[in-house]
Amino acid sequence: MGRYVIRRLLQMIPVFIGATLLIFLMVNVMGDPIAGLCGERQCDPATAAQLKREFGLDKPVWQQYLTYMGNVFTGDFGTAFTGQKVTELMSTAFPVTIRLTVVAIVFEVVIGITLGVLTGLKRGRPIDTTVLLLTLVVISVPTFVTGLLLQLLLGVEWGWIKPSVSPEATFSELIVPGLVLASVSLAYVTRLTRTSIAENRRSDYVRTAVAKGLPRHRVIIRHLLRNSLIPVVTFIGTDIGALMGGAIVTERIFNIHGVGYQLYQGIVRQNTQTVVGFVTVLVLVFLIANLLVDLLYAVLDPRIRYA
Repeated sequence: MGRYVIRRLLQMIPVFIGATLLIFLMVNVMGDPIAGLCGERQCDPATAAQLKREFGLDKPVWQQYLTYMGNVFTGDFGTAFTGQKVTELMSTAFPVTIRLTVVAIVFEVVIGITLGVLTGLKRGRPIDTTVLLLTLVVISVPTFVTGLLLQLLLGVEWGWIKPSVSPEATFSELIVPGLVLASVSLAYVTRLTRTSIAENRRSDYVRTAVAKGLPRHRVIIRHLLRNSLIPVVTFIGTDIGALMGGAIVTERIFNIHGVGYQLYQGIVRQNTQTVVGFVTVLVLVFLIANLLVDLLYAVLDPRIRYA
C-alpha cells in the first residue's frame, strides 16, 4: 500500500504540471488583462507598460509560468489586479464553497444511494418507474432553472428561506443551494446505484448469503451494497472537484461569495492571477480526491490489493 501511494503521488506531478500549464496558457489568451484596469478608456502606452512590468506581464509566457510555479511552491499565488493577495481571496472563498460542497455530497450520499438501493431491490415496480422518471426530469432541467425556481418559490413567494445567502454562509443557509448544486449528480448517483444493485443482486455470493439463512438486512448492507458502491464511490470522488469548480451558477443565483463567485469575477475582469490561482488549487483537489477514491476501493472490496 505504501509503495502504491508513493507511486501515485509521483504520477500526480506531471499531471499537475500539465494541467496548470494548460490553464495558464488558456487564461493568457483570454485578452489583455491590463485593458480592464483602465476602465472604458484605453490605457496610454506608458501606463500600460508600467502595469505590465509591475505584474510581470512583460516577460515571455514560459517565463511567467516558471515564475508562477516557483512562487506556488512557496505558498504565494500572486496578487490580484485589485492589489489583494490571491491567498486572502482563497481564505474567504474556499471555506464557503467547502461547506456548500459538503452539503451537496451529503444529499448525494443519503438521498441518492437510498433511492438507488430501494429502486434496485424493487426493479420494474411502480416505485422504480417513478424514481427513474423523476431523475430523468432532474437531469433534463438545467441547474440555473432549478435554482431560480426554488429561490422564487421558497425565498420570494413562501418566505421559507432567504433569497440570498449572508456573507457568513452558515450550513443552515446552504441547504437549498446545496440541494440545487447536487441535484443533477444526485440523480446520476441514484441511477448508478440502482443499476449496480440490480446487477449484483443476481451474483453468486448474494445467492450464497441468502442460502446460508443470513438476515435480509445483513445480505443487503454487508454483501450487496458494499460491492455495489465501487462505481458510486468513483463517481462521487470525481464529483467533489466538479462541485467545487462548477458552483459558479449556484453561487451566482444565491449570491454566495465562494470559489465560483471569485472565478466568475476573475474571468469577467480578466484577472489572470485570480483565475490561475483558484484553478491550481482545484486541480490539487481533483488529484487528491482521485487518490482517496482508489484507496477506498480496498476498504469496500477486500479482494483489491495494492502492491
